[in-house]
Amino acid sequence: MKKITFVIPSRNNLEFLQLAYQSIRNLNTKHDILVLNDASTDGTQEWIDSLGDDNLITHHNPGPERIGIVGMFDKGIEMARTDIIMAFHADMVAAPDLDKHILKHLKKGTVVSATRVEPPLHPDGPEKILMNFGIEVDEFDYDKFCNWVNGPVDSTGGYQPKHDTLVTEGIFAPWCMYKEDFLAIGGHDELFAPQSKEDSDLFNRFVLNGYKVIQTWEGLVYHFTSRGSRFNKHAGGAAGKNSEEWLHTTTTNMKKFIKKWGTMVQHDQFMKPIVSPVYRKSINIINSNPQLDEALEPWSNGGKDIIVEVNGNLFNQQDFQVIQKLNDILKDSGEIGEFELGNLKITINSLEEHQNELICVS
Repeated sequence: MKKITFVIPSRNNLEFLQLAYQSIRNLNTKHDILVLNDASTDGTQEWIDSLGDDNLITHHNPGPERIGIVGMFDKGIEMARTDIIMAFHADMVAAPDLDKHILKHLKKGTVVSATRVEPPLHPDGPEKILMNFGIEVDEFDYDKFCNWVNGPVDSTGGYQPKHDTLVTEGIFAPWCMYKEDFLAIGGHDELFAPQSKEDSDLFNRFVLNGYKVIQTWEGLVYHFTSRGSRFNKHAGGAAGKNSEEWLHTTTTNMKKFIKKWGTMVQHDQFMKPIVSPVYRKSINIINSNPQLDEALEPWSNGGKDIIVEVNGNLFNQQDFQVIQKLNDILKDSGEIGEFELGNLKITINSLEEHQNELICVS
């Protein structure tokens, strides 16, 4: 079997990281594990130093400030000794034969995601399996999880894929690909450091670059869910409780995502990215106010191809919905000239699309 480098950034997630590490070591092939310790203060580095594992590669940010998963994932992938890398989270547990099920679908130009099994901390969705094997580490029974994965599909409570096909199109962590494919587009965009929306940006760029994104329903991980920042107890969060750190970064980076891509994060039911056209667009406001300025600022990238004139005295929710969908509206029915949509006056000087310019970052 080809070897994978499991790239795992971790910050104050030692109890989860230990489970992740052992679950990967329980696979039949001894893959490389690359742990990037991001200024942890919970004994992570001491534990790493005690392992004596020749197939363990480590990188340590001594802190005190964190780097974040944007920089850490890219650093780890650059350090990887194998041709194949997997972006793995510290709060994930590899199910038996995860590697086998991933690798049988992997080839150049393809990104393969495992299927997440999660406790009910987030709503269910068609791309994952809601099954509670424990919300905290001390509740988790690894053997019970493995028995469920390996059990006959007709047994009570045994693992049964949610879909007739064992492969669907979509992408999310953990994802696996050839290292050279990742490096070809420049990795993550530092615009989204330290984290939040960096993955959605990356996945848009994968799709625009022509990579096929697929999910295997045979390769599973148990995902304790968002313990890196959103629910990280060391950052002020808890299981199901957002940390202030995460609330700040997700709000800030969503604005950056909108300014870059012209839309909010978009995907279909199986998490396959939907990328709308990107235009050079400006929004000019008269009779404005601070709240309106703040709300509309991300939707303007300073371009002159599309000019949207807004009157703050007339602007309403329907107008805001038009602005949020304007790139798709222009793609479907726009033409050079001037027209009005609701209370918006729109001038189109050019409909040149720019999304393919966003694929690579330097």
